[in-house]
Amino acid sequence: MSIVRTFAARALAARGLGGGNRKGSAQDETYVRVGFWRKFERVAVLIPFASDLVAAYYCALDRNTPHHVRLVLFAALAYFIMPLDGIPDVMPMLGFADDAAVLAGAIKLVAGHITPAHRVRAQEVMAKVSRAFAR
Repeated sequence: MSIVRTFAARALAARGLGGGNRKGSAQDETYVRVGFWRKFERVAVLIPFASDLVAAYYCALDRNTPHHVRLVLFAALAYFIMPLDGIPDVMPMLGFADDAAVLAGAIKLVAGHITPAHRVRAQEVMAKVSRAFAR
């Protein structure tokens, strides 16, 4: 748990985000909203955890999700979006290993808050991605 928080805190601090307060949460949300889909479109077919990533995204944006859960998810999603991280994403086979580890840790911490509705929305997105790449 502390490793995930450390990575997430460093990821957010590197971008000037993640104050742990409501203002920091709003900045984190803006950063994730702006960058998430842009990066996801480029890498969706390359990452095996894409569905979990999208479910975490929808959970983080859900106003019914508790504040502390949203902070954890925004931190993990911000780490995914960051262009520079522990292992560069362009490295074959290893590039997303650190992103997957941070996301897996975050999801394990907050799994009870990722609802079936978040997962359904994620599956809808993944179906669209599959159709787009099947052409």
